[in-house]
Amino acid sequence: MTVRCLKAINIDLTVGAEYEVIGIEQLGDRECYRIVDDSGDDYLYGTSCFEVVKSS
Repeated sequence: MTVRCLKAINIDLTVGAEYEVIGIEQLGDRECYRIVDDSGDDYLYGTSCFEVVKSS
């Protein structure tokens, strides 16, 4: 799945950039996307920061 960043919660995300979701995981009561961000590492980010561009 490909998502577009709507709000950058840290410096490793770029608003308007598209990212490939490599996993969807629960973090407590929140659903999160595992994304390789601009740093080149993968992290969990809340789904509310993104919109789905392309479903796989």
